[in-house]
Amino acid sequence: MIKLEHVSKSYSAGIPALNDVSLEIEEGEFVFVMGDSGSGKSTLIKLLLKELEPTGGTIVINGQRLGKIRHKNIPRFRRNIGVVFQDFRLLKDRNVYENVAFAQRVIGMPVKSMRRKVPAVLSVVGLAAKYKSYPREISGGEQQRVAIARALVNEPKILLADEPTGNLDAHNAWEIMKLLDEINQRGTTVLVVTHNQEIVRAMKKRVITMEQGVVISDEQMGGYDREGYDED
Repeated sequence: MIKLEHVSKSYSAGIPALNDVSLEIEEGEFVFVMGDSGSGKSTLIKLLLKELEPTGGTIVINGQRLGKIRHKNIPRFRRNIGVVFQDFRLLKDRNVYENVAFAQRVIGMPVKSMRRKVPAVLSVVGLAAKYKSYPREISGGEQQRVAIARALVNEPKILLADEPTGNLDAHNAWEIMKLLDEINQRGTTVLVVTHNQEIVRAMKKRVITMEQGVVISDEQMGGYDREGYDED
């Protein structure tokens, strides 16, 4: 599903953002990527989206070697990857329905498809009743749910979440993580970049830890422990 072989990325002279990283994520996995600022987490996400090119090594996603994808085919490649950001990135002048439908418009889906898929995915994230609301009228947790719905509406095989709970309080952060877990249970491969150690300890998934561009640990925690997360 996702495979990196000896991947490095340097922006300029000095310590590389990624240094000889090799890892593999199987279809249907839920994986956390942790590390302090400057550890290489954001660079990893940008490489997976082909926003950046590696200085060395190879990246394969869904059987495609990213180095072989032509520029004109990058948008098609990205259709199989949904992305959720810390700051939601919603269109403030459009309601919930239109924010989600926008992802369908971008790839030229017919209105008939939007009318079927958008309400369905809003139901999955628990916002079916708020489809007419604007971002300013809903909470931060609900805005992140809209962002997740937008990322899912085109049925990607992979969902990348870059600090998805960074702007949320503890209760909403946990609700978002439960939603991502449910999405994973439906078959989507989920990769979450986070620094929230409490959530990571509670969910007990596979955890890849990075430091100064290097993977320093990769372990499967195992077992689900809701009690391990403190909302206080």
